[in-house]
Amino acid sequence: MTTAPRSAFLKRDYPRVSWSSLLSFQQYHPCHTEMKFICLTVLIISGATYSRSENNNFVRPADPVFALAGEDVILPCSVKFSLNAVDMRVEWSRSDRNDSEVVHLYEDHEDRNTNQSQSYRGRTKLNHEELHRGNISLKLSSVQVSDEGRYKCSIQSEYRSGDTTVNFTVGVVGRPPVITVDGFDYTGLLRLKCESEGWYPEPVLEWMLTETTFLSSETAETHRNENGFSVKHTVTVYEKHRKIHCRIRLKNHKLDTLIITSSNMFQLWRKSAIQFPVIVGLGGFTVVLIAVIIHKYIVHRKLKTENRKIHHELDELLQSQRIPKVITHLETDMVNATLGEDSTNACLIQTRHGREVIYDETEQ
Repeated sequence: MTTAPRSAFLKRDYPRVSWSSLLSFQQYHPCHTEMKFICLTVLIISGATYSRSENNNFVRPADPVFALAGEDVILPCSVKFSLNAVDMRVEWSRSDRNDSEVVHLYEDHEDRNTNQSQSYRGRTKLNHEELHRGNISLKLSSVQVSDEGRYKCSIQSEYRSGDTTVNFTVGVVGRPPVITVDGFDYTGLLRLKCESEGWYPEPVLEWMLTETTFLSSETAETHRNENGFSVKHTVTVYEKHRKIHCRIRLKNHKLDTLIITSSNMFQLWRKSAIQFPVIVGLGGFTVVLIAVIIHKYIVHRKLKTENRKIHHELDELLQSQRIPKVITHLETDMVNATLGEDSTNACLIQTRHGREVIYDETEQ
């Protein structure tokens, strides 16, 4: 008599171990009389293990999902063996939040979204035509950044239940990259800078000559703020490089910017690199010269002011001594005035040239 393989008893026809199957044990799995107890024990353990394993793996695991903000996306979930899920209870929820908010609920052959989270209203859908094939994937429309997270797909029937988790990432495409000239020298080297902002998650920036030829960035900077990630890379190119691409890539999404150079441009930059130090030197000399002129002007103004002050004080002195204003018109730079010894009304005035003038108040 041919012995049936043990796997024949673990197929879908015998998913659970019942007392009736144990009583009819001999007709499916013949054993020697003294081995009945051992065979029965092994069958019970194997059946229980299979039942638990089948229940835990009732739902297929799902791969991570990525989508851009504003797009529609399918969160995958399906039942093993393509079992009919029409009569089952299907629930989608957020497993990364404390309250496990309901994203979508299917029960008793219809959608029941009374307790659905407000942020998902009108944006979720189960394809009822696919339920009989075991496909319980969820369509999420108009994806938002806040939709990013972990989603739990749970299914339950009268005899079975299972769940799986879907990790969902939402991306945001930033601004197109901008290429600028960051520096150059007389040897023919040109330094370029490419930058962009507003990306999420962190993108990849690449310098390219062709689709298969890449340049290594010399410097790379990445910053993150409330608007997302900003990136800035630099590279040095030579005169032989005619077309340089800066590409920013986020998964399968990418933005490119192209700069085209020529020999005339490199010659112009090379001349500029030589002329720049000369221009800087002349500029510095001009600044110093202007500073000297301004200083001399300030000193001249100061001396002129002091000279006016001296003349003003002299005028006040002459007036205090009641000396006629005519005295100030004498050809002299210095005037000495002394009061007469014999009269309080007369004074002797002597100029630098030796002339003497007697002024007597009594003559007025």
